[in-house]
Amino acid sequence: MADQYAYSGDDKRPTEIPAIRWEEPPEGPVLVLLDQTRLPAEEVELVCTDAPALVEAIRSLAVRGAPLLGIAGAYGVALAAVRGFDVDEAAAALASARPTAVNLAVGVRRAQSAHEAALAKGGDVRQAAAAALAAARQLHREDAEASGRMAEHGLALLDELLPGGGHRILTHCNTGSLVSGGEGTAFSVALAAHRMGRLRRLWVDETRPLLQGARLTAYEAARSGMAYTLLTDNAAGSLFAAGEVDAVLIGADRITADGSVANKVGSYPLAVLARYHHVPFIVVAPVTTVDLDTADGASIEVEQRPGHEVTEVVAPQVPVAGAEAGGGIPVAPLGTQAYNPAFDVTPPELVTAIVTEEGAVSPVTAEALAEVCARSRRVAAG
Repeated sequence: MADQYAYSGDDKRPTEIPAIRWEEPPEGPVLVLLDQTRLPAEEVELVCTDAPALVEAIRSLAVRGAPLLGIAGAYGVALAAVRGFDVDEAAAALASARPTAVNLAVGVRRAQSAHEAALAKGGDVRQAAAAALAAARQLHREDAEASGRMAEHGLALLDELLPGGGHRILTHCNTGSLVSGGEGTAFSVALAAHRMGRLRRLWVDETRPLLQGARLTAYEAARSGMAYTLLTDNAAGSLFAAGEVDAVLIGADRITADGSVANKVGSYPLAVLARYHHVPFIVVAPVTTVDLDTADGASIEVEQRPGHEVTEVVAPQVPVAGAEAGGGIPVAPLGTQAYNPAFDVTPPELVTAIVTEEGAVSPVTAEALAEVCARSRRVAAG
C-alpha cells in the first residue's frame, strides 16, 4: 500500500546507544544517562550525582522503558551507597518514582538486598556499597543477554506463525536499545528479522501524547537502516483493514500473574484490532517484568500523567516564549481537563504469545507464566 512512500534509512550504524552508564571521575561516582526527552533533536547526557536527581530523570522520562528502569534503579541504590547517602531512603524514593513499571522496583530491591546482605555478613559501608554496585552491574549484563535471547525466541515465533518471511510488523511506543541493557525487547525481534532479511516493513505508531514512537523508535530504526513508516496512532485501524499488518509486537511494563499486560497507553486498542483482523499480537518482555504478586489487570496501579502533556505540544529544543505548565504550545482552550493515563491493560485472551528470554508462552495462562518464572529462577540459581 504505502511501501513506495516509506523511508528506509541508509545509515547502517548500530543501535548500541549508551542509554546509561556508570562512571567514576575524580570528583566521585556518577550515573550518566542519555536524555531521551531531547531526542531526536540532539543527544545530550544527564549526570546524576544522587538518587533525587535520578528520581527526577525517571519521572520526567529522561530515562524510561521497563528493563532500563530496573537497571537505573539498581544503579541509583549503588550511587546512594557509594556516596554515603541513606540507602533505604534512596531505595524508597526510586521504587515509587513510576508505580506501574515493575522492573524499577525489582532493580531497586536487588541492589538494596545486596547492600543489606554485605552489612549482615559484617562488611563495612565501603564493602556494602561495592556489593550494591556489583549487583547493578550484574543486572545490566543479564538484561543485555536477555535481550539477545528474546530476539532469537521472538524471531523463531514469527517464522513459525508467518512462514516465508517478508514480515510487516506494527509496534507501539519504544522498545529498542533505549529501554534496555541490550538491543531491546519487541524492537530487538524486528531488528533480528531485519538483519536476516525477513523484515519487509516496520510500522511505527507515533505513540501520543509524548511521541515515543516518532521521536525514539523511528530514530533507532533509521540508525539501523530498517525500512520503516511512521503513522499516527489513530491510523492503525485503516492499516489493519488494508491487510498491511502481519503481526503486532509490543513491550510491557508489567505482566500480572494471569497474563494481563500493562503497556504504553494505546496498546489495548491494537490488541482489539489484531484480534478482529486475525493478526498475532505478541508481547516481548524479560521475566523480570512478570509480577506474580499482582493477580490480574484490575490490580495494576496505572500511572496518571500531567494533563499538560495532552493540552500542550512540545518540540525538542524549541524555546517557547511565555510558556506555562509544561513549557509547550497550547493546543486546547485554557483550563481544559485531560485524561492522560500512561498505560492501559490488555487481557490475556487478546495476547497471542508472551516472549521472554526463557522462551515463548502461548497460550498465555497463569500456569505457563508461573513455569517460565520458575525456570528462570532455576537457571539463575545455577
